[in-house]
Amino acid sequence: MTDRTDLSKIIASTGDNPVSLSPESLQSQEDIELEQKLRELKFKQELRKDWILFIVRDVIIFPAAILFIFAASGYSLFLHIHG
Repeated sequence: MTDRTDLSKIIASTGDNPVSLSPESLQSQEDIELEQKLRELKFKQELRKDWILFIVRDVIIFPAAILFIFAASGYSLFLHIHG
């Protein structure tokens, strides 16, 4: 028990990549705020991309495909009736 070591140093130095607890490794408040703004911007971009894909796929392409199917089947029915 005479050879005591600080528990935080043992925990920080375990594993392949020891954790450095020096002040240089701590991020400044500005870096943290910029990182959060960047995450918010990425989230907004992903949301915008999802909305654009929804509008293109679900509002334009699917109804156009259904109209094409109805038109083709109606034309086929017309040909069978008058043929």
